[in-house]
Amino acid sequence: MVSLIAGLTILIVGDSHLATASYLIGSLHDDLLRQGAKAVHTIGVCGTTPGQWLAATPGPCGGAERIGKAKAVVKTEGAATVPISDLIAADRPDLVVLVFGDTMAAYGQPDFPKTWAWQQTTSLVGAVAAAGAKCAWVGPAWGTEGGQYGKSYARVQLMSKFLAVNVSPCRYIDSLQFSKPGQWATVDGQHFRPAGYKAWGDAIAKALATAPAAGAHR
Repeated sequence: MVSLIAGLTILIVGDSHLATASYLIGSLHDDLLRQGAKAVHTIGVCGTTPGQWLAATPGPCGGAERIGKAKAVVKTEGAATVPISDLIAADRPDLVVLVFGDTMAAYGQPDFPKTWAWQQTTSLVGAVAAAGAKCAWVGPAWGTEGGQYGKSYARVQLMSKFLAVNVSPCRYIDSLQFSKPGQWATVDGQHFRPAGYKAWGDAIAKALATAPAAGAHR
């Protein structure tokens, strides 16, 4: 089977799941290069939401950036988002992969902020579409219940279902399909141990390589 990743320039943007070297900035980035991607640029800022990538916004808990085969450059403080329009203009990616969900789910809060989440989601998707890039949105994985962020299986399911119908024209990648609840061990309920990030990255890369992403064509 020919990988749909081969020859592509790919930009990956997201939250804390991309902000540490052993997270998706390691596994997913490497997998896409192995699939034959021409270039991969990954940038993650911990604690950020989609709308904060429309303009430069300081991150509350560090971030990381990785270009090609180089090692990830991690900032424990002083990290900030880069406007998605600037990133797309600089990289001219064939595919933009957006990794957001946990920072929008309001774990521990009684109500899901649906209107706010819709504004966050559609604003970023709109900016990517306006730049003429094809895109895929990676939703949250199960994690484990409780922990530092109060994650719950019910809320992560709600978040995933919400994203599935609100990220068009991006293709939605449902991470809940890749494992069973609690299958991948976490350090805090939300962030996985290296084996979990390896499995998640592998599953995302396989999904991207076997079905086309959606969105505008240049």
